[in-house]
Amino acid sequence: MLSFVNLPLAFQFTSPGPTLFEWGPFSIRWYGLLIASAVLIGVILSQWLAKRRNVNPEIISDLAIWLVIAAIPGARLYYVFFQWHEYAQHPDQIIAIWRGGIAIHGAIIGGLIASLIFCRVRRVSFWQLADLIAPSLILGQAIWRWGNFFNSEAFGRPTDLPWKLYIPLERRPPGYEGFDYFHPTFLYESLWDLMVFAILMSLFLWGLKSKSRLKTGTLFLVYMVGYSCGRFWIEGLRMDSLMLGPLRIAQVVSLVQIGLGALGLIWLYGVRRPLPDVVSVHESLVNSDTSSQSDKTS
Repeated sequence: MLSFVNLPLAFQFTSPGPTLFEWGPFSIRWYGLLIASAVLIGVILSQWLAKRRNVNPEIISDLAIWLVIAAIPGARLYYVFFQWHEYAQHPDQIIAIWRGGIAIHGAIIGGLIASLIFCRVRRVSFWQLADLIAPSLILGQAIWRWGNFFNSEAFGRPTDLPWKLYIPLERRPPGYEGFDYFHPTFLYESLWDLMVFAILMSLFLWGLKSKSRLKTGTLFLVYMVGYSCGRFWIEGLRMDSLMLGPLRIAQVVSLVQIGLGALGLIWLYGVRRPLPDVVSVHESLVNSDTSSQSDKTS
């Protein structure tokens, strides 16, 4: 629930708890519901984008299965790997994904590997599909982040700002029991993701109308740079970052993604060369007469 305070634009967030519905042994958790919603909305959006580009939308449905199978376990294994000192003592909790504890970078890595294999098997261009998935991916992350709110996790340092997140005593880090309110980093990242989503959709629609279409791979590269810039500074506020020695893993990965994304854009628009792909864009079987006809009649 949202608890509004006196100032007209000031508000605090207080989680109603991780469970949406519970009946005996059966329960529905907000975290799982939000992940499922993000996947469903993402598939629908990517299929719509595919039609606009005369791409058979059925290939998005096929790819979605691969992504779910790879991304969610990848997100969990990534998190468990960097928190192994905790899970080694409670191995039964490794599969308890409904309690939270997944990393978006792990999902991206798992999804990337699955996508490359899928594109190789189906003989389609990775970058063509990546451009159709990128807007859905960032929108899904914006939705997914609210799971952290309901679980009272992934919050930032203590704050007295008008906007703030109340954390129950049992969820506060050791040494911070005397602080009630913390930075709502889940909100910061969700809003940032929505901004990146708006940019990607604007570029996509502009590319459809412009005579000089966007080069293949542009949307995914902009996603890499845009998301990672926000994640880098937001991660600096968090108190539960996955660490490797003194380094925040998410910040390191974000810097790598920013660098790779920027190099890719320079390669496309500076060097004016296509990105390396599993198959040539001209060889790709993504485009089809059937999808083109369905787009004209829809």
